[in-house]
Amino acid sequence: MQKKITYFFLVSSLIIIIVSYFYFFKKNKIIESNETNDEVLYNSNIIKNVNYTSKDANGNEYIIDAEIGEIDYSNSDIIYLTDVKAVINLDNKNTIDITSDYGKYNAANFDTIFSKNVIVDYLENKITSEYLDFSLDRNSMIISKNVIYTNLDNILNADVVEINIETKDTKIFMYNNTEKVNIKSKK
Repeated sequence: MQKKITYFFLVSSLIIIIVSYFYFFKKNKIIESNETNDEVLYNSNIIKNVNYTSKDANGNEYIIDAEIGEIDYSNSDIIYLTDVKAVINLDNKNTIDITSDYGKYNAANFDTIFSKNVIVDYLENKITSEYLDFSLDRNSMIISKNVIYTNLDNILNADVVEINIETKDTKIFMYNNTEKVNIKSKK
């Protein structure tokens, strides 16, 4: 009789451990299929209508909004964003607007990577690209991948545009030294 009770407790404990493992440590997946595409959605860490606001020591304010945010299971400071809109209100009263399809936001240091269909609007300047690395700590925006920079007078094609947010210094260059930045006049 005592062997049966011990066996019962061992089996019960094992079942509880296995169920707990799958419940707490494995991602819960909902798989939805239709004729046009198969989608995998994670149901336990989705946030809708995400909004974060932060300010640096210089008085620059950074506001980021997204339709959907998904918290990284391995690092809760990382949030993957969809349909991203960001506004940087600079201390000199100018504003930089950024939009992109996707983003990766670090809640610990406010660094954000924007990707796919990135658009940056600042004064009379517009920059489109596929990738933007923004950092308040570095006071910089590094814009790359299919960069097109337009202003009132010119259209410029380059590999990278680096902007120092504090000083407004801008570097525009190509990865390959043998290639040149392409500038076309609108006039």
